[in-house]
Amino acid sequence: MEFEVRRIGPESTVGAADVLADAFDGYPWTAWTVAADRHRERLAAMFAGTVEAVGLPYGDVWAAVGPDGRPAAVAVWLRPDRPVPDEVWAGVAARDAELAGDRHVAMSAADAACAPLRSPEPAFLLATVGVRRADQGRGLGGRVLLPGLAEADRAGLPAVLETSSEGNVRFYRRLGFAVTGQVRVPDGGPRVWAMRRPAGRAAAAERA
Repeated sequence: MEFEVRRIGPESTVGAADVLADAFDGYPWTAWTVAADRHRERLAAMFAGTVEAVGLPYGDVWAAVGPDGRPAAVAVWLRPDRPVPDEVWAGVAARDAELAGDRHVAMSAADAACAPLRSPEPAFLLATVGVRRADQGRGLGGRVLLPGLAEADRAGLPAVLETSSEGNVRFYRRLGFAVTGQVRVPDGGPRVWAMRRPAGRAAAAERA
């Protein structure tokens, strides 16, 4: 099956959120920070809000789209040249607090624990990326990230991310990222790695 990587717009928000909810069901961070009841429904609502409120108006949302027009992989990047207003972040935080359900306190504590990992330097932030489980193993995760990495290179800026999967750490290293720090979320939470990729690595990432 052929997939085309392209920017998507508001009409694809639901499809993108469905892909991300499928990809993140069982992921260490979301398993720790989002209530178990109606878990997939909560995830889909969170990702729809992120794409709609933050990714589309202030960042870049890329998808690998199949012949049927449905996204199979989605990457949401935030750009330093289009900063998200504080009031928008406040709205996102309020929505996520409600959707987290009985894990809201754990979510807040986990976010606070990760704060020291974040640098104030201008960078392209990979807010989220995911591949629908049925389409994993096709190389779509790397392909859907390449346009955002190329944008960072054109701007001469690094790309940064956080992950709570050791397997993801290995994947991102192949794309030119290196670990810059890690924390263990308190009270039995997941480990979180911060990673950074210097500008100018697009060719190496494409080869990987």
